[in-house]
Amino acid sequence: VQLEESGGGLVQTGGSLTLSCAASGDAIGNYDVAWFRQRLGQGREFVAAISTWGWSGPTVNYADFVKGRFTVSRADTVKLQMKSLEAEDTAVYYCAATQRGLSHVSEGYNYWGQGTQVTVST
Repeated sequence: VQLEESGGGLVQTGGSLTLSCAASGDAIGNYDVAWFRQRLGQGREFVAAISTWGWSGPTVNYADFVKGRFTVSRADTVKLQMKSLEAEDTAVYYCAATQRGLSHVSEGYNYWGQGTQVTVST
């Protein structure tokens, strides 16, 4: 499967953006998907993850720093809705996929997109 992120851009502090992760080569519905981000000079950190659909819907996990500001969802794509953005949210955001179950570490994912830049200006 190949992944492609879209929706990044420049936004002011307190603004909102929605990122999308689309798949080709296979249906994204067959994968657990996570969002990671990489701030300048730092490693990739977990943001949010969503499992494939189960009996009662997908399982979602969030990093503590999300603080209810971000929402991950899935349909034909996997979206990350971000609101109340802060300068500290400036980063390249990556979506990643796996069939090995949800994970909060990058090593748990074997398919990655190229990333999309999110810049939050003060």
